[in-house]
Amino acid sequence: MVADTFVKPIRQAGLAQSMLLLLGSCLPVLGAVLLAPVLPRMQAHFAGVDGSAVLVPIVLTLPALVIALLAPFAGLIADRLGRKPLLLASMLLYVLCGVLPLWLDSLQAIVLSRAGIGLAEAGIMTCCTTLMGDYYSGARRERLFALQMVATSLSAAVFIALGGFLGQNDWRTPFALYAVGLIFLPLMAWKLWEPQARPQTGQPLQSLPTGKFPWRALMPMYVLSLLAGLSLFIVPVQAGYLLNLLQVDAPQQIGMTMGANQLGVLIGALSFRLFSGMRGHHMLLIAYVLAGIGGLLMAEALTHVQVVVAVTINGLGIGLMLPTLITWIMAQVNFHQRGRAAGCFTAAIFAGEFISPLAVLALTHGDAMALPRALGIVGGSQLLVAVFCLAVPRLGGLLQHANVEAGGKTIGDGN
Repeated sequence: MVADTFVKPIRQAGLAQSMLLLLGSCLPVLGAVLLAPVLPRMQAHFAGVDGSAVLVPIVLTLPALVIALLAPFAGLIADRLGRKPLLLASMLLYVLCGVLPLWLDSLQAIVLSRAGIGLAEAGIMTCCTTLMGDYYSGARRERLFALQMVATSLSAAVFIALGGFLGQNDWRTPFALYAVGLIFLPLMAWKLWEPQARPQTGQPLQSLPTGKFPWRALMPMYVLSLLAGLSLFIVPVQAGYLLNLLQVDAPQQIGMTMGANQLGVLIGALSFRLFSGMRGHHMLLIAYVLAGIGGLLMAEALTHVQVVVAVTINGLGIGLMLPTLITWIMAQVNFHQRGRAAGCFTAAIFAGEFISPLAVLALTHGDAMALPRALGIVGGSQLLVAVFCLAVPRLGGLLQHANVEAGGKTIGDGN
């Protein structure tokens, strides 16, 4: 069992810190969905540029790939040099690279700026998740991780709509939203602080044991996290194509379907606390079963209503899945390992998101009519993963409960 009792509160984290960390976690979502509505206009603008058919979609997907590759290194930096300095530097880079396309005329330069966004988002997401683990524990930490899922899901819906609205007249306009980082930067510098590990009995900080990072214990969890990221993007990417096969092509109906999925995600994330007394692998079993059933129902759907029911059930599983994974992962590591643990979790999620459309494409071989069969394979695979979840604790000696904390104390609550 991981002992975290040597971490003593210096300051008490409250509503301001929770809000900043939750809203900060939403910023990487901005990079993933904001530009989706304006890609066709951007494609038309750069139609004469060699390779634009490839480079324009990369503008949307590159940040997720960069996050997947670099988030573990961001976690190492957070553990060794500090969470707050990395967070503030990442916020500054986020603003600079985010707004650059407002003035850049080169498509290649815009692609490079998007790589910079990915680097910044890797630092932001890793540091926000790590600080949630540092400032809180026990029930408060679980609640915050569940709210993180709720916040990012809501922000995705808002950012998609906002991107479409701002891009009506000029495809560059949505990039101005990245300037929101200028609001968060001073607030984070003011309200957040660098957490410190403290010994229990006067032991100097330098002599605190850090221990080896528990790769053997966490690797199965990171595999499940990658599969969770893959599952997370199935409905947003594929539902529109599935509805087209059912002769449903009205944007309003497609939007309602996406909204039903997000509603399922929200309910699933909010219900996480209801299952907090359950063993972690049992919670994951339920989550992957729900996601798998939703996928199978999507594959068999013959009407729009059936698709709505299917994506809602799928969303319930996804919403329960992610907070369970991050809570369980954080319960396995000590203060000095949280940054790396959070960074690898972030990398796994975004790697799954990047792989998701490629995996479906590999199953369909580009044939749209094969999409239901591909979704059925994905759903069946999720049911198999659900069974695998039962064996996860024995693979690496994981703590049995998702909500296990040393002494049941909440860091910063004065206990």
